[in-house]
Amino acid sequence: MTIKQIFDDMCYGPAPESRAEAMAWIGKNAPFGHWINGTFTPPGAVFTTHNPADGQALAQVTQGNATDIDTAVRAARRAQPKWARLPGHTRAAYLYALARLVQKHSRLLAVTETLDSGKPIREARDIDVPLVARHFYYHAGLAQLLAAEQPAMEPLGVCGAVIPWNFPLLMLAWKVAPALAAGNTVVLKPAEYTPLTALLFAQISREAGLPPGVLNVVTGDGTTGAALVDHPDVNKIAFTGSTDVGRKIRMATAGTGKALTLELGGKSPYIVFDDADLDSAVEGLVDAIWFNGGQVCCAGSRLLVQEGVAERFHTKLRARMDGLRIGDPMDKCIDMGAIVAPQQLAQITAMVDASEGEKYQVPCPAGCYYPPTLITGLGSASTLMQEEIFGPVLVSMTFRTPAEAVELANNTRYGLAASIWTENVNLALDMAPKVKAGVIWINGSNMFDAAAGFGGLRESGFGREGGWEGLLAYLRRKEARKPLKSVAAMPEPLQADVTGLDRTAKLYIGGKQARPDGGYSQPIWSAKGKLLGHIGQGNRKDIRNAVEAAQAAKGWGKTSAHLRAQILFYIAENLSARAEEFARRLADMTGKSGAAEVEASIARLFTYAAWADKFDGAVKSVPIRGVALAMNEPCGVIGAICPDEAPLLGLISLMAPAIAMGNTCVLVPSQAYPLAATDLYQVLDTSDLPGGVVNIVTGAHADLTKPLASHLEVDAMWCFGAAALSGMVEREAAGNLKRTWVNHGFATDWAQAEGRAFLQAATEVKTVWVPYGE
Repeated sequence: MTIKQIFDDMCYGPAPESRAEAMAWIGKNAPFGHWINGTFTPPGAVFTTHNPADGQALAQVTQGNATDIDTAVRAARRAQPKWARLPGHTRAAYLYALARLVQKHSRLLAVTETLDSGKPIREARDIDVPLVARHFYYHAGLAQLLAAEQPAMEPLGVCGAVIPWNFPLLMLAWKVAPALAAGNTVVLKPAEYTPLTALLFAQISREAGLPPGVLNVVTGDGTTGAALVDHPDVNKIAFTGSTDVGRKIRMATAGTGKALTLELGGKSPYIVFDDADLDSAVEGLVDAIWFNGGQVCCAGSRLLVQEGVAERFHTKLRARMDGLRIGDPMDKCIDMGAIVAPQQLAQITAMVDASEGEKYQVPCPAGCYYPPTLITGLGSASTLMQEEIFGPVLVSMTFRTPAEAVELANNTRYGLAASIWTENVNLALDMAPKVKAGVIWINGSNMFDAAAGFGGLRESGFGREGGWEGLLAYLRRKEARKPLKSVAAMPEPLQADVTGLDRTAKLYIGGKQARPDGGYSQPIWSAKGKLLGHIGQGNRKDIRNAVEAAQAAKGWGKTSAHLRAQILFYIAENLSARAEEFARRLADMTGKSGAAEVEASIARLFTYAAWADKFDGAVKSVPIRGVALAMNEPCGVIGAICPDEAPLLGLISLMAPAIAMGNTCVLVPSQAYPLAATDLYQVLDTSDLPGGVVNIVTGAHADLTKPLASHLEVDAMWCFGAAALSGMVEREAAGNLKRTWVNHGFATDWAQAEGRAFLQAATEVKTVWVPYGE
């Protein structure tokens, strides 16, 4: 072939990467034991891992069991106090050393990753490994700054990390780097298919002098991961994987007190407007869906293209697909490598074969490979438009208007990421807040950095990876934790004091007083035996009505922060005008003076009126020509079980930050002393608060917690009631994987309970990547 023909054809010859060094390392160390307490254990019962590209055996790895997990957790527990006591600078030095070692061993790590997972060597070499080093560098900086920037926080303890097979080494970095920076120790369970780079990294960590027990790796299948999740001495579980498994982990950890973050599946929209640079959008789409063979949780697998350019865009896309190179992932010229395992290949094949629509596929090699695929002509309810395929399969629909694009983009149970392509920056920045996803890429896709939080909404999980927001998930507030004492309503007296006209407090739903659906009421007595009134006993129908009202009022989140601040100030003003009345009510119900609680409630309203327009986002320092905006957005509808021990202050301490940040809420007030809440809705009525922003359903906590926590239209659930309710909330929240914030039976000092922790619970961090330049 002549030089002219090469330039005309632009064909690539083979450029194979040597696997000799990686295979020598495997041969030297296999069969592998676990990495526990700074050394490899003797191998136990083993299983064989395979190279997806050729099906050949790679290594024998030990199948971990509950005893192995217990040994690793005990090693991590022994090491944790000393690791946590190290100065931040010392931990930073270890993390810096790990980052440098990743760079020093970068080619060995990249080749081993490719052999283990089937991803192209150029992706492992040029994307995964540099990002791994970046995470350890970044978190070295956070460790250095932690004591000064977060002096009130401390590490959680022992963290269990369960990671998937699509980015084995990068997912390790996402979990291990923040955990170690915060002062925790780690037990890591890598995926059964791809354990080798975790074992290699653990062995390399010895070269950094990492103390024994700080990082432990136990290999095995799902039963090994379940043993780690269930271990009673683990303080946090960090999981990346499928939504179904994430839901099981949420159920398994419910009520245990374990912290939990979940980064789960996705069905991310890739939205192309008619004014977009179509050629750039096609290239971006190649990275969005065929990067790593489509085995990416945030893959842009749902193409939404504006009707006027759809045919032209699809034509360009098919032409680009024809040029994709599929084959041996060790070849540096390959665009797409092998599917990780025959089981995954079979699942992808079955889903596509069962789908309707017009399919376009390009040739690919025999073996564990699947061709890049485009499916057009689907409807929004089609299975492949709704379900995650986790393979190189793109499904496409058209839209006409931006409003329709938003509706289609949000027509999914997931909410991990989205790409928006348009040359109109006003349109792009208008769309970004409307699309329900934790990460938005404008005119780009699959942009990641340790400084920019990554994570999802809805059934894509909760928590963030990266940035200060990611580190906070590995910390807790330093405080003495006391068991919550139960509070009972005043009992019915032997001789009742009943005077005056009857007073029956109703529920407060949609800005109106509402009778309880069940028709039941309960008397409320004073400490001296006086009948103070009756409250309605709410039921699941009342909860359903309240959630519907809260959903209908979600326009509250679009109002300006200044307006929300004004209304909170106005609520405080009107409460202040009736302070003596509220104080008397509290004194009647509790037998104690209520003046201080009322004054604290007024001050609390002022606090969140002040915060409403001051809880700012951030511009992240990411290595692009552009910015990554970390925006604090409201969660949506927040359900809250309010405390018994502070009937007015506790309710306001939950209500005020929720509505200050733009949420609507359904509040179940103190079961023992509910009249403070039913008096409050008269204040809300006179304070310009739109109907439905705050809804109050009185009744027994045990009866109302389950329907509120399980409601699929509730986006976050808080519980500061009795201990048993915390587990119920976390179990019921698994239905739509809503965020939870519960007390686990520990008391809260409501006189001091205010500030950023409440604001963070009331918001989601959305990261919007905005590249710029010609």
